[in-house]
Amino acid sequence: MIRQKKMAGRAAPCGRPAQEDRAGPRHLAELGSKFPSAQCWIRMYSTEVKKTEVLMENFRRAIGLRIKENKEVYEGETVKGTKQLKLDPTIYDALIKEKVAVGDVIYIEANSGAVKRVGRCDAFATEFDLEAEEYVPIPKGEVHKKKEIVQDVTLHDLDAANARPQGGQDILSLMGQMMKPRKTEITEKLRQEINKVVNRYIDEGIAELVPGVLFIDEVHMLDIECFSYLNRALESSLAPIVIFATNRGICNILAIRAQVEEIEIDEESLAFLGEIGQRASLRHAIQLLSPASIVAKTNGRDKICKADLEEVNSLYLDAKSSARLLQEQQERYIS
Repeated sequence: MIRQKKMAGRAAPCGRPAQEDRAGPRHLAELGSKFPSAQCWIRMYSTEVKKTEVLMENFRRAIGLRIKENKEVYEGETVKGTKQLKLDPTIYDALIKEKVAVGDVIYIEANSGAVKRVGRCDAFATEFDLEAEEYVPIPKGEVHKKKEIVQDVTLHDLDAANARPQGGQDILSLMGQMMKPRKTEITEKLRQEINKVVNRYIDEGIAELVPGVLFIDEVHMLDIECFSYLNRALESSLAPIVIFATNRGICNILAIRAQVEEIEIDEESLAFLGEIGQRASLRHAIQLLSPASIVAKTNGRDKICKADLEEVNSLYLDAKSSARLLQEQQERYIS
């Protein structure tokens, strides 16, 4: 689903034994750099930033934007020479930041002065026996040229850059504004404005949306407020695929949920409800708690028993059973 670049509205629960605690991040790394991903371990302590803000920030880190712009640039290989150039201090600082050395292929934007190190010239490919450098061919043609610049950013990058507007308004200029650390929250109004610009870029063919994946570990530590926020965020048109991971079993999660809702349930019923969750879905099993509690109280009991769960399970079908029933009885419905 991720490799097919399908947009979200989906959250996949992922239970695993403790020894595979980092299996999720390892699988995310296998997707490569073409797909944005964010990993969120639920241990948040802050008096300045709300927990829902942390979730939304990671949501937007997992949604990429590939932007193509035609710009005037100076592109070529850096070589030793006798000619000296007077550079603007910002260009000099950018060269230092990019760690440009002799033999590197770079380009400098004519308008903004932004510097980008493309890689090492392929003439130096045999310089070392073991090298982690990326080698690129020497650019052909004139040094001063028009070039299509492809820039990969995330929605959070745009949020952070626009929260501190300064300098140019193009994408690379926005990226250059991300040096100062953020200490306050990015407003929802700002995100909505950025979404409008992103949608306009996509409609005009300037940019391409690259959906990614958000991996949330220890998801059982989230409270009701966070789950409600996640449910609303997943319904947005700009939402990544979300993977929930926990080392707690289904029965443990159901017991915690029953405790939160102040519902009493015995061990046999809890095990039976866990079997329903494994067969159908965890969400369906959780949703059976409230009606089962009502049935138990109707029968004069405070604690849910197995018979109560069997009764409500026969009344409410899960998504898989509903789809199977519609498929089997499709001739009875108007298509």
